[in-house]
Order: sequence, then structure tokens, then C-alpha cells
Amino acid sequence: MTTTRRQLGDKGEDLAAAALKKQGYKILERNYHTPLGEIDLIARHQGYLVFIEVKTRKSLRFGRPEEAVTATKQKRLQRLAEYYMKQKRLKEQPLRFDVVAITIQDGGPALEIIKGAF
Repeated sequence: MTTTRRQLGDKGEDLAAAALKKQGYKILERNYHTPLGEIDLIARHQGYLVFIEVKTRKSLRFGRPEEAVTATKQKRLQRLAEYYMKQKRLKEQPLRFDVVAITIQDGGPALEIIKGAF
């Protein structure tokens, strides 16, 4: 990943975390690394443990950001959530998978929180 892409991703995650906090999310983890991959954000919101994928793009040239969360990516995120639950010794509780889609263009960032995206 190029520095520019990493910087765009970091900026998107910063924007997402700030927007989620305003919506009442309590951020528990950022960039949680596992041997299976990384979870962008983990939070609590309205009684749910929420696993959040942040997708940031500079344009819609290659589609909307949320379209990049394919079925394969969704399955991987579900496995990562299971890993997190096991590592933290969390018992069964309501889970949710949200996506934060961000497009950063000349007019500034456009951000959408998609609750229960999958």
C-alpha cells in the first residue's frame, strides 16, 4: 500500500471515528490486528458490539466505497469478529457489522454510516 493510500485510509478512519462518536458510538479499538487481518474500528452502540469497516475513496470512478465490501470481505470480517470475541473472552452478545463509506472530493468529505450493513 502506498503512503498516499495509507494516508487516505488513516484520514477516513479519523473522520469515521469522529462521526461515530457524535452518533453515540463508544470506540473500543482502532486498527485491531489479528493473524487473520485487521478490523478498522470496534465499538459499542445501542447494546451492540459493532465491528466497523471504513472505506474511503477520492472519487466514485471505481464505484461507491461501500461496494468494495464484497461477500468475501464480509466473511473475513465475520471471522475476525469471532477471533476478537474469543481473544477478549466475550460471551454471546448482540453483534452488528457497520460500514462507514467516505468519499473525499473537492467539496469536502461525504460520509455515510450504514448500520447492519451485513
